[in-house]
Amino acid sequence: MDVKSTKNFVFWLFCQFELITCSYLMEPWEKVLFYSFNISMVGMLFYTTYVCVAAHASTALQFLWNLLGNPHENAVSVVK
Repeated sequence: MDVKSTKNFVFWLFCQFELITCSYLMEPWEKVLFYSFNISMVGMLFYTTYVCVAAHASTALQFLWNLLGNPHENAVSVVK
């Protein structure tokens, strides 16, 4: 895919987005507010997903390492 067709495809996607959200009817200052709000919401979603997935993966790996790491120590600590 060459650059010109990629540029046209991205422009077509943007036009579709404007049609779906009806943002083509907005004034320029309304578009700035609308787009900045949407971009900030998507950014916060990505950041929250990154933080939560990292925390859950860390907890899951620690749990697995404890299960697989030293089975004898785990059995002895349960008996005591």
